[in-house]
Amino acid sequence: MKKAFFVLLLLLFTCYLQICAKTPYANYTPNKSSTTVKADYLYFIDFFKSKSPLLLRSSLQYIKGNWKESFEILALETIYFNNNAEQSYLLLQVLKQKTGKDYSYNFNKWYEYLWNKPQTYTQDYYKFKAAIHQLIDIKFYTYFANREKQSIIRLDEVRWGGVVQDGIPPLRNPQMVDASIATYLDDSNIVFGIEVNGDVRAYPKRILAWHEMFTDTVGGVDLAGVYCTLCGTVILYQTEHKGIKHQLGTSGFLYRSNKMMYDKATQSLWSTALGKPILGPLVSKDIELDFLSVVTTTWGEWKQRHPNTKVLSLTTGHRRNYDEGIAYKNYFATDELMFNVPKVNKKLKNKDEVLVLRTPEETLAISSRFLKQNPLYTNSTKDKSFIVLTDTSGAHRAFYNQNIAFKNYDGSKIIIDKNGNTWQVLENSLLNTKNQQKLPRLHTYSAFWFGFQSVFPKARLIK
Repeated sequence: MKKAFFVLLLLLFTCYLQICAKTPYANYTPNKSSTTVKADYLYFIDFFKSKSPLLLRSSLQYIKGNWKESFEILALETIYFNNNAEQSYLLLQVLKQKTGKDYSYNFNKWYEYLWNKPQTYTQDYYKFKAAIHQLIDIKFYTYFANREKQSIIRLDEVRWGGVVQDGIPPLRNPQMVDASIATYLDDSNIVFGIEVNGDVRAYPKRILAWHEMFTDTVGGVDLAGVYCTLCGTVILYQTEHKGIKHQLGTSGFLYRSNKMMYDKATQSLWSTALGKPILGPLVSKDIELDFLSVVTTTWGEWKQRHPNTKVLSLTTGHRRNYDEGIAYKNYFATDELMFNVPKVNKKLKNKDEVLVLRTPEETLAISSRFLKQNPLYTNSTKDKSFIVLTDTSGAHRAFYNQNIAFKNYDGSKIIIDKNGNTWQVLENSLLNTKNQQKLPRLHTYSAFWFGFQSVFPKARLIK
């Protein structure tokens, strides 16, 4: 009986298949709501994450068989982050075959190849970037997911810098001490000096290089001092904009080798060089932070000018080797870049220092070497005249001179105009000692040439 029953079931199933074979499906369109098409980028994620040989093989076959130019960046970053040498090799062979390029594992060369042609990635690249980077830090997911319409930069130029969010810990409200107590500093040590509403402070490079940012209230103003060690900039931003106080931190990412910040409220990514959001929901809010001047000088020179200055304490809450010249020692010792940029402008060496002047009228850079050779230098932006004074320590200070001609500078605190009037060189102004007229400071900061030029490729250079 059981055998007869199974034979009957088999006959019925055979008849069903024959009926189905005669059914006209030629014009049938499946219901899209019930059909899931796997997105291309997920094959790369599977190839990256899966331990199944079958899934790895099928993912690689799909990538090879359905190759598009938009796959290039997906393949490159899958290889970059993959710890499995065999898997990386297999995908690298596909990338080399499909592009006709052979840069092996020189990722900077691959990125340079991509950056110097029109972008080819699709909106799915945002999903891919979120998925692969969240495996490093879950907070990274928010940086990229669903932000394809909230970006003003090329996403393939955003590279992970090797740390998690705030993995290079900012100094928040750091402890400051009197100059007389800072016996750990030698007069030759490099410091970044600021003065805000009479509040004078110094931040030694040997400490700040380990933290790359401090946030504090100085002279009653909420500030973030951001040090991009890779591009040589220390920029002092006012973090309040139109009544909103932005809490900034270190994102862990770079854009054209420039440090990217993030804000805690929206996790938008900010350009350090521009002081504004470039990826995330704040992009559309027309935010650009005002910045103040930072002077790069020696501790001895700064202390002599400002004997009442405060300076960072070695008690930071972190354990680091804060000796002079330790942090980034090898990087600073050569002209080589750790993270490349789309194009290198050879008008100066990569890490030659420039003084950056950014005004509403113009952005320009002046070679620090040139200024040291011309310690009293006068020029103008598109509509305003300015003067740059370079003291004996090599520190630069710029002021709007309102077309007053100056002829003598003592290399320190005194400058004489063509009429013989004596002016005192203060941090935020030039002061006429006779009639108390003040000429305001033109806010500036120093930078490595390559880092500045990569963000401002059309800016004027004076050298």
